[in-house]
Amino acid sequence: MTHILLVEDDPAIAMSLKVTCKREGWQITWLDNASSVLPMLHSAEAQDLSAIILDVGLPDGDGLSLCQQIRHTPDIDGLKDIPIIFLTARSDEVDRILGLEMGGDDYCAKPFSPRELVARLKAIWRREQLLSQPSIYHTTEANDTANTASSNTMSGQALTFECQSGIWHYQPLNYSLMWQEQKLELSNTERNILLTLLKAPNQVFSREQLLSAVSDYPDHRLARTIDSHIKSIRKQLATVDASIDVIHTHRGLGYALCPA
Repeated sequence: MTHILLVEDDPAIAMSLKVTCKREGWQITWLDNASSVLPMLHSAEAQDLSAIILDVGLPDGDGLSLCQQIRHTPDIDGLKDIPIIFLTARSDEVDRILGLEMGGDDYCAKPFSPRELVARLKAIWRREQLLSQPSIYHTTEANDTANTASSNTMSGQALTFECQSGIWHYQPLNYSLMWQEQKLELSNTERNILLTLLKAPNQVFSREQLLSAVSDYPDHRLARTIDSHIKSIRKQLATVDASIDVIHTHRGLGYALCPA
């Protein structure tokens, strides 16, 4: 059964979401404060979690900071990569951008429709499934497009990419992306951006194209957040090998794995 963690201090919103999730056949665990979240994620109850719905304004803490804590907590295994959707009463563009930059995968501005929130969750899971299609890609500098060496329909099969920067391995079962045999510590959005680039290493992607690739509900006013995600990805790649420029900026066009 799909298991959702809801962190929301408003009982009316929590009850509405619990009813909607129950209709979907989902289990929902409700916490009304920030301080209970990390202990819950360390418990056995959290092992089957599929997503977190996180209110930005909590009585004992900031949902944005809590999201960062989750993303950088080393001892909760795959849960630090769990999809996170923010609930926010803040409608300013800068607040939405900040939420995405802090590690959120999507957001819903209050007041919102519970059905819309369910649709956004399903979109995140669908996008992750599409990006985890069990294919093995071999790409070289001479290729204009990524050539698929083999593929099948067995869910969970690993992907391997061979390109200029080296060999990459992606395991969809635990969302682990490795480069030069080292696991990259990326948010869901950052990992999906990098997978999009790896699947078409000689294509230049605009900010809008990358935003559309990682969100089924792209707000193109937020396309500039892609720059922040790329900066964060580059910083993580530099911890593995700072001598290799993996992601290239094509001025006025966008980003690609191939040089400008």
